[in-house]
Amino acid sequence: MKNTFPFLTILLTLSLLQACTVSKMSPPEKSNRLVMEKAFVWQEANPIFAKHPTDWTNGAYYVGVVESHKATNNPVYLKGLKKMAVSNEYKPNKRVFHADDIVIATSYLYLEQLGESDVDLAPTEKWIYDHLNINHDWKQGIGKPEQSILWWWCDALFMAPPVLVQYSNLTGDKKYLDEMHKYYMETYDLLFDKEEKLFLRDTRYAWTGGDSDKKEANGKKIFWSRGNGWVIAGLALMLDRMPEDYVHRPFYVDLYKTMAGKLKDIQPEDGLWRTSLLSPESFPYGEASGSGFHTYAIAWGINNGLLDEKTYKPVVEKAWVALKACQQENGKVGWVQNIGADPQPANEDSWQNFGTGAFILAGSEMIQLK
Repeated sequence: MKNTFPFLTILLTLSLLQACTVSKMSPPEKSNRLVMEKAFVWQEANPIFAKHPTDWTNGAYYVGVVESHKATNNPVYLKGLKKMAVSNEYKPNKRVFHADDIVIATSYLYLEQLGESDVDLAPTEKWIYDHLNINHDWKQGIGKPEQSILWWWCDALFMAPPVLVQYSNLTGDKKYLDEMHKYYMETYDLLFDKEEKLFLRDTRYAWTGGDSDKKEANGKKIFWSRGNGWVIAGLALMLDRMPEDYVHRPFYVDLYKTMAGKLKDIQPEDGLWRTSLLSPESFPYGEASGSGFHTYAIAWGINNGLLDEKTYKPVVEKAWVALKACQQENGKVGWVQNIGADPQPANEDSWQNFGTGAFILAGSEMIQLK
C-alpha cells in the first residue's frame, strides 16, 4: 500500500489539470467522465488480479483504461498505463499457448503508438511469434475434449485477436491479420450458434440432442452474458483497428451486427443483461461486466455508423443508466460476476478489475454519443 497514496496524489493533481477542459463540457458528458474517472481512481487504489499483474484480469481492465484515454485524453489514464507497463517491464504473461496472456500487451502497443519513450515491445513480439508458430497440445487437439483448437473458449476472442490487429497495424504486416482470421474462424465454426446468434462459452455447452446436454431450468441453451460480452467487445475493438480494405472485414462487420441485434432483442427492461442470456429468471438481476461489454460494443457501433442510432441508442442509454447505478459512492463498481465460465450470481458488493474495465470501456463510447 505504500505506493498507493503518492499515485493517488498524482491522479488528483492531473485531475485538476483536466478541470478546465471538463468545465466546458455539457453537464451529461461532464458527469459521465467523472463517474469513469471515479471508477478508475478507486480501482488503482484497490489493485487486484487473479494470479499476476500481467494476467488477463488486469489486461482486460487496462483495455478499458486505454480506450478511456483515447476518448478523453485525460492524463490520469495515461499515468496509470505507464505505471503499470513499467512495473510489468512491458512483458505479457508466460503461457504462449494461451490467448489470455497477451491481452495486457494492448496497453504496451498503445503506448508505443503514442510515441512514449522507453517502450519495450520485444517481449510482446516474441510472445506473438511463439503463439502463432510453436506447436503445442492445443494446436494438435491434445488435452481435454474442449481444448481442440488454439482459441477453444469464446473469451479468447477478446484477448488475442484485437492485439493481433493492433500489432499488424504497428508493423504494417497483414500476415498477422490473416493468422488472426484463420484461428478466429476455427472458434467461430466451433462455438457460434447460428440459430440463437450467440457464442457458446466452449464445447461443454454444445447441444447434441441428448439428455446429458447442459441446459437452463427453462430448457434453453446456456449462453453466458460475459462470454458473449467478450466476443462482441472484441469485435468492436478489432473493427476499430482493422483496415477498411481488409478482405475479411465484411465477415466481422456482419457477425458484429448479428450479435448486436440479438443483444438488443433480449435486453431486459431495466437495461442490464442477466448472466444467463436466454434464462434471465435464473439470476433475476443485472450483471455489470457482461452488460458493460455489451454497452461499449453497441455504443461503438452507433458512433461509427454501423448501427442505426434510432434503433440502438435507447438500448445503450438504458444500459448506461443501469450501469451507473451499480457504482458505489466511493467509485467501486459492484454487481460483477466473479471469475468463471458460465452464468453465476453477483451482488452489489461483488467486484473485479475487469468489471471496472468493462464499466469505463462502456463510458468511453457513451461520452461520445450525440
